[in-house]
Amino acid sequence: MRLSSIWFWLRSSATGLLTLALLVGAGAGGGAIVFRWLIQTFTRLFTGFDDYSAQGHAANPHLPGLGRWFVLLAPVVAGLLYGPLVHFFAREARGHGVPEVMYAVARRGGRIAPQVAGVKALASALCIGGGGSVGREGPIVQIGSALGSTLGRLTRVAEPRMRVLVACGAAGGIAATFNAPLAGVFFAMELILRDFTAESFGMVVVSSVTASVIGRAALGDAPFLQLPSFHVEHLGQYGLFILLGLLAGGAGVLFTRVLYAVEDLCDAGWRFVRLPEWARPALGGLLLGGLLLVLPEMYGVGYPVLGNGIAGAYAVGFLVVLMLGKMLATSLTIGIGGSGGVFAPSLFIGAMLGSAYGQVAHQLAPGLAGPAGAYGLIGMGAVFAGAARAPITAVVIMFELTGEYSIILPLMAAIVLATGVSKLLSHDTIYTLKLRRRGVDLDEPERAAGLVDRTVDQVVRPLGPTVRESDRLADVSSVVARSALGRVLVVDDDGDYRGVLTARALADTLADGRHETAQVRDVAEASPTVTSTDTLDTALDALEAADGAVPVRGADGVVVGWLSHQAVLAARHPGAATPTVGGWSPDAAPAPA
Repeated sequence: MRLSSIWFWLRSSATGLLTLALLVGAGAGGGAIVFRWLIQTFTRLFTGFDDYSAQGHAANPHLPGLGRWFVLLAPVVAGLLYGPLVHFFAREARGHGVPEVMYAVARRGGRIAPQVAGVKALASALCIGGGGSVGREGPIVQIGSALGSTLGRLTRVAEPRMRVLVACGAAGGIAATFNAPLAGVFFAMELILRDFTAESFGMVVVSSVTASVIGRAALGDAPFLQLPSFHVEHLGQYGLFILLGLLAGGAGVLFTRVLYAVEDLCDAGWRFVRLPEWARPALGGLLLGGLLLVLPEMYGVGYPVLGNGIAGAYAVGFLVVLMLGKMLATSLTIGIGGSGGVFAPSLFIGAMLGSAYGQVAHQLAPGLAGPAGAYGLIGMGAVFAGAARAPITAVVIMFELTGEYSIILPLMAAIVLATGVSKLLSHDTIYTLKLRRRGVDLDEPERAAGLVDRTVDQVVRPLGPTVRESDRLADVSSVVARSALGRVLVVDDDGDYRGVLTARALADTLADGRHETAQVRDVAEASPTVTSTDTLDTALDALEAADGAVPVRGADGVVVGWLSHQAVLAARHPGAATPTVGGWSPDAAPAPA
């Protein structure tokens, strides 16, 4: 088989896309292994421990003379290394990463610069190893997505497939890093693609499973957090879980607002410093180091501290301090130009909130509340749902972490309420707010240049032939066959609009040879319509829903013509000719019914 044939097979066939998904999953799994090794290596280099967050004020054994004061310098040194790296080679690697991937999928056809994977891995590992209080999910999502985008560009796949490959990379990264293949799938579908289709779901699953197998082979089969077993001991606990869900939704929104408020303060403060932008992480590292000197539990991701909080190792007051401290430490790390995710910090915040809530509930109603750690588990998922507004991902990842089916009902109740509270308090999530601050709203369709100031009546095509709903299908087949748009308008005996008859529906119905006497009304389809005064960028939504062409209504509501994708393209390229089919052109004079 020639190389060109292989490329064509990869680009266009279902098995080719499956092969690419496998490759992306393998790459994301390998990238996750390297990334976690980099984090551990840099953490040991800067602290002398595999994880410093649970070591208290211990000194770095490599620099015993500095005592606990070494944490003041670790973020500065790390910032001196990753600051220039990000500034000069991949500025999109700054921050928590997921919004950049969401933007690439929604607005750039899935295109991500190839160097992002390497720069993000090094910068985030240096940031976390040097004390940055951020997570590793944002970086690995961006790393895996960049790998998927790069492979897609090498094979020159179409944009829809490119987006799927980017989602495959995100899912594979999450699956391998957290040993949570289901969470990887739903994270990618719910947050990155924001669309559940059978083909994309299948490819994302393949990538996630592949990455998870590779990750488990290298990193082991144990979950990344060892959490206590969960049991609902009394039905009355559901009331307490519901209240926790409401509080967690507010905490998720609070975390979001603190994050961007601190980032704004850092931006405002940096305007008074006449230094190059690449020096910002190093100078800001002094502030982060001062916080770590007071609260060393904020060093790095902090999973040991999270586990201790759920296990009941801390009093209520200190749990609240840890919760607020994590909000501030993560926000400061991002604000000074650090690189890392906000997924793990939201879990940390939820664990502290839930554990504190559980301890208070146990003290007030010891016979009803049950163990405090159960509330810590529920709080983890609920705060993440409140911040990211991804309820399916939140439920799935907590189920994978615990392996307890009994967690599902209280977890779903808390997460749904947390998501509802989040929607009431804020239009945006912790991911989409970063994009909105740049003027990008992913919930709104992108306004196409050249189409905003033009209306439908400027490009409407003539109506062409119509058929009556009482006509026999066999009698109108030749009319539909001659239609350049593959569809004709259906009207009643009074000439009023009743729907659309498409060539596809007609051919499918007549294929068995038993429906020649069927009437048009039996297979006519309801179709969205646009008005002649609509702008073209607005009308594109109806075109996407109709998958071809839509009827255009005049000011009096009567259908006067068609709007097609060809007409929209002609509006952007006025010199383009309009094709004809079977002797009838959409530009031709309307034919009689």
